Amino acid sequence: MRRRASSSVESPRSSLVSAIPFVCFFYCRRAPTLIVSTDQTNGRQTSNDPSADDVQSSDASEELEEPDANEDLSESEQKIRELTQKVESLEEERDELNDRVLRKAAEFENYRRRMDREKKRRHQAGMLEVIEPVLEVLDDFERSIDAAEELQENQDPEAAYDSLKGGVEMVFRKFRDTLENLGVEPIEAEGKPFDEELHEAMMRQPSDEEAPGTVLQEIRKGYRMDDRVIRHSRVVVATEPAEEDEAGDDA
Repeated sequence: MRRRASSSVESPRSSLVSAIPFVCFFYCRRAPTLIVSTDQTNGRQTSNDPSADDVQSSDASEELEEPDANEDLSESEQKIRELTQKVESLEEERDELNDRVLRKAAEFENYRRRMDREKKRRHQAGMLEVIEPVLEVLDDFERSIDAAEELQENQDPEAAYDSLKGGVEMVFRKFRDTLENLGVEPIEAEGKPFDEELHEAMMRQPSDEEAPGTVLQEIRKGYRMDDRVIRHSRVVVATEPAEEDEAGDDA
């Protein structure tokens, strides 16, 4: 009986002892191990806890990232300042160019007005230069007419005619001299070969005396100034007589 009792008492103890390893293993799996050691070099405590290492590494990375962010911000601010300076310089250059363009436009407008005034002045001076001699011719006409009227009142028609004729001839010579002084001269036409740059053919006429293409008659005199034709001469041009004879035979 004692052996059974003792065996019955020992069996719970043995079961407890056998369960200790399992409990220790379970506890070791659930509870984090924290081993603290003292660093002999600097006297600081170090931890072998992985979570603590992660916290420290994250803090270190944040400390490293903060200078990088500050550097990026400073570079951006520097670029902004440089771009602002460039914009300001370009605006100044634009304003300067606009001012130059406005000045050039004003100068050109003043130049155009001066040229217009100079052109009008020269035109008026040229007109005065032509009109002044013509007025003298007009005076000669008036004097000739007055002299002819006085002779007619004295009942001397022949003397009045001679006076009027002489006055007209004098006026004609004076007017021709005036044109020559201005550089205007008549175009020679009769007996000259027809030139379309100088002559204007009004009709064609057969001729035995002149070669075909020769000017037979001048209907209206032409004039030119230097190398410029003021008015073409209206002329009659000679053709071959055979053309007229053939036209008569066909009729």
